[in-house]
Amino acid sequence: MRKARKHKVLLSFALASLITVSGVVNVSAVAPVNEEIIENVSAVKQARTSNETLLDWKKWANDHAYSLSSIQPETFNGLKIPANKFEDLEMLKPLLHDKRIVFLGESSHGVAQFNLAKTRLIQFLHQDMGYNVLAFESGMGNVMNAQGQIDKQAALQTMKDAIFGVWWTKETLPLFDYAKLTQATEQPLVLTGFDIQQQGAFTNGDWLHNPKLAQQFNEAEKELAEWSSGKDLKGYQKVKATIIDVYKQVKSQIQIKEKELQAAYPKEPHIVKLMDRTLADRIRLADEYIELTIQSNIDIEKNNIESFLQTMEWRDQAMMENLLWLAEEVYPTEKFIVWAHNDHIRKAQSDVMGSPYPVKLMGESLPDIYKKYSYVIGLYMTSGETANNMGEPMPVLPPVKGSIEDILSSTNKPYTFIDLRNRQNERGNSWMFEPRLSYSWGMIQESLVPRDQYDGLLLIDQVNKPTYIK
Repeated sequence: MRKARKHKVLLSFALASLITVSGVVNVSAVAPVNEEIIENVSAVKQARTSNETLLDWKKWANDHAYSLSSIQPETFNGLKIPANKFEDLEMLKPLLHDKRIVFLGESSHGVAQFNLAKTRLIQFLHQDMGYNVLAFESGMGNVMNAQGQIDKQAALQTMKDAIFGVWWTKETLPLFDYAKLTQATEQPLVLTGFDIQQQGAFTNGDWLHNPKLAQQFNEAEKELAEWSSGKDLKGYQKVKATIIDVYKQVKSQIQIKEKELQAAYPKEPHIVKLMDRTLADRIRLADEYIELTIQSNIDIEKNNIESFLQTMEWRDQAMMENLLWLAEEVYPTEKFIVWAHNDHIRKAQSDVMGSPYPVKLMGESLPDIYKKYSYVIGLYMTSGETANNMGEPMPVLPPVKGSIEDILSSTNKPYTFIDLRNRQNERGNSWMFEPRLSYSWGMIQESLVPRDQYDGLLLIDQVNKPTYIK
């Protein structure tokens, strides 16, 4: 009884002191405190359980998420797609009205529904919001080659010329049909690439009108690819200068053969700039990257991945530089859509726990001004089957309780989008401000703070591997 009375006295004193410190001087502050009030103040509210917290998060997600009506690309016959076809995407307009770059990610390259959803999003962004440049995580020279001849060949060939084979799918093809048809309109969708990696020969060299040099170029391309998959570092160092010299010779012909280049690539008005940049990239690749790759091949056999991570950082730094160059030097007045894996576009990849690539990648390296005027969308999946880069099927693991997939899938909708960027931390959405689990490739468990990495999330409930086109 004495102890209880002592606690009440102390509490009375504390309340009086608090009122005084707050600058409120009132005689009632030192008056005896009603014991009934003290009992109410003394009562400690029980904290929420983890299950209650998760229910709050899911309720909030249900109240604030948007449901897409479809991910199927819209039919386009060269005329404008009717506005009512994109009614479910109208909510993106206020989110993107001042954004120059929209990054469209994917947690796996091998998901049919990701290819479909991104194609439809691109149609909307291009037609209704004026995003006229589509930049792929694919070779700059390869996409340049495809864009330059886009009206001369079938959409299928343009797809194969432009992008990595992981996206040669039935589900991606409508995007290239759409791009081809837009070339005859007042608002063509321009294809470009920002990757520095080799992706086969990016030009046949016919524009050189020098069969000998064209042949040397083709041989250099093949040699470089072979060396990059080998382990003979000293052997490569002996021939490196010869390979680089071939690329320098070809590069020296660009200005001289400007008319020939323009004739060979009539739908690429920036062919001279792009060819020069691509060949400069090849010289950098031969001079720096191939040796890193060979060393990585050697070290991986010893279960050492440090040099492999160096190749990742080197590549992504080069991709970031290429993307900035395209935005500032080639298309300075255009808005961009970027197609890449989630890992490359996240804002703080090096903070992601559990990632196979815990290093600073392209999105993290972007200058702050570009981050300010960009919107990064990560794509995830809840269930079904995905494929690795070899096209082999892999099951999508069930969502972990409290994970990104678990919270967003509680909407019970097939396609759920949620904005993260324009949120303040509150009771129902605190999940996006804290580390959350999610799956990369549908099976690699990662931990990340969603709002630190993305501006928006698109969750597709049921997925399957693409239908590949050889």
